[in-house]
Amino acid sequence: MSDIKKSILNYINNKKTAKVKDLVDNFNVSKQAMHKHLNELIELGMIEKVGSAPKVFYIPRKIEKAPIQNDISDEKKKILSENYMIITPEGRRLEGIDGFEYWCSRHDLPLEKTVDDYISTFQKYDKYKIDGLIDATPKISESFEKIGLDKMYYKDLYSIERFGKTKLGQILLYAKQSQDKNLIKQISDIIRDSVLGIVNRENIDAVGFIPPTVKREVQLMKELRKMLSLSIPEINLIKVRGDVSVPQKTLNRIEDRIENARKSIFIDSDKEYNNILLIDDAVGSGATLNETALQIKERSMCKGKIIGFAITGSFKGFDVISEV
Repeated sequence: MSDIKKSILNYINNKKTAKVKDLVDNFNVSKQAMHKHLNELIELGMIEKVGSAPKVFYIPRKIEKAPIQNDISDEKKKILSENYMIITPEGRRLEGIDGFEYWCSRHDLPLEKTVDDYISTFQKYDKYKIDGLIDATPKISESFEKIGLDKMYYKDLYSIERFGKTKLGQILLYAKQSQDKNLIKQISDIIRDSVLGIVNRENIDAVGFIPPTVKREVQLMKELRKMLSLSIPEINLIKVRGDVSVPQKTLNRIEDRIENARKSIFIDSDKEYNNILLIDDAVGSGATLNETALQIKERSMCKGKIIGFAITGSFKGFDVISEV
């Protein structure tokens, strides 16, 4: 490491936080040269970059106790690379073996055995995927007396036991909470082929996007609708609010979720279609999708089937996905 890099590292370690301007002023170098030194220190694992322009700080890198990767096969690393991600408390996105090492380190777990446990759990649920989708239709038939949906699919589960949120579950959570359009675009890219596959396979001729309850400047479903840009008519679904907005995620009884969905989502259309696709972000009980489908059928707007699709969902029974 060059002397200038050592000096920059010592400065950041002593100050605990530093902005580029502070460093440029202190070391009397150009901003371009400073960025080069900082990027190389990041690559060496000595410091971290926190935030995004224009609010960026550089801090000392906390060295995690890292398990050894030598005994992890390339095949296992490939499964992790495609399916595992964690977002750290400070906002770092770690994928694949790097993310899994971090998670094991935080929980003081042996890497090799825990990788095997994860892959075993992942494969237990992955076998339910057909053409990249989980068929959640049995969940609906087991949960409700009156059935509105003819079929329901997830792109992925929101979480799996012991290991928590899936990669798509993580992206969905932070896309909604941070209102990050880049993350929403990633979701659109991930689900596009599956949505188009359903549209073509089921001869869908109309789509409805479940409207949100919580007001946000950037609404995930509104952005998804624009990004997917489906070339079929859209059914206008309207979310009405009482004196107090009550999100489904706050309700712990399935009866309350059914009542909430029945009395808060209305359909502003009378046109008749053959097969309809309803899209939601996350399914806990399935009450919102099922009640919306029942309304459509009660209004004789569908001559054929109503298909539900969710970005993520719970595996079976009534699970409360309270975060999204």
